[in-house]
Amino acid sequence: MDRLAAMQTFVRVAEAGSFTAVADEQNVARSAVTRQIAALESHLGVKLMARSTRRLSLTSAGATYLEQCREILGRIDEVEGDLAGERQTLRGTIRATVPLVFGVLHLTPLILEFSRLHPEIRVDLDFNDRRVNLIEDGLDLGLRITGNLSDTAVARHLTTLRSVVVASPGYLAKHGEPRHPDDLRHHACLVYSLTARASWSFLIDGKPYGVDVAGPLVANNGSVLQEAAIQGLGIIHEPTFIAAEAIRAGQLVPILRDFATPALEMYAVFPGHRFVPQRVRAFVDFLADRLGPEPYWDKGL
Repeated sequence: MDRLAAMQTFVRVAEAGSFTAVADEQNVARSAVTRQIAALESHLGVKLMARSTRRLSLTSAGATYLEQCREILGRIDEVEGDLAGERQTLRGTIRATVPLVFGVLHLTPLILEFSRLHPEIRVDLDFNDRRVNLIEDGLDLGLRITGNLSDTAVARHLTTLRSVVVASPGYLAKHGEPRHPDDLRHHACLVYSLTARASWSFLIDGKPYGVDVAGPLVANNGSVLQEAAIQGLGIIHEPTFIAAEAIRAGQLVPILRDFATPALEMYAVFPGHRFVPQRVRAFVDFLADRLGPEPYWDKGL
């Protein structure tokens, strides 16, 4: 048995969740793939996959082995690429989790550009605003937006994200414009539900100042909240990577400009201290270069 080939096949079957899909991909009979996995299980003396008529799933030993295989194969790809002088011909798969709205609005065009530069790299994205376990999910990195990164996190800073408080001209004409953050308590505020509580933060005299808010709509998607604000349903506290175009178009108007809102930071976070393949490092370098200290959506805003 070619153990390296068996490991590669095991990883592809685990990712695809199907023997047939991998057999079609490799242009071989399904039985050849199942025999390869069976031989690997026999060699290891453990069951890696639980088969049923409806689905294929990893055993606990299989999940552990999958993570180890990915790291080993990544190291092999990296070493072979370095020895062959192929740093500019990167190949393999990058698995990443990214914030939903940011991913759709800004990461998609960057991914297309990166793919044109590195056609032999396959990018596998999970658009998800909830924190996922990078190690358990077999991910190479996650893009995180936070104001408080854990001291133990292995991460690379990508850019700084500003936020604004905005409302539509129609809402302000009907309900008046708040002059102080405390005035928000008397306005309809549209709330992002994945924050810890319905409180908006400001900086007054350099000190944090929180205001509890409420309103007719709570949602876990910033684009939904922005559309509601454009329609005059209330006031929103949004990152500029969502609100910039609507502000430029005059659909939303920044308010409370004399009261700064704390900035958040975007990081590429890696799964612990494990080896980071060259293709992943190249991807993160690309994002850091394209986003920069002042992201393009803020320029001239």
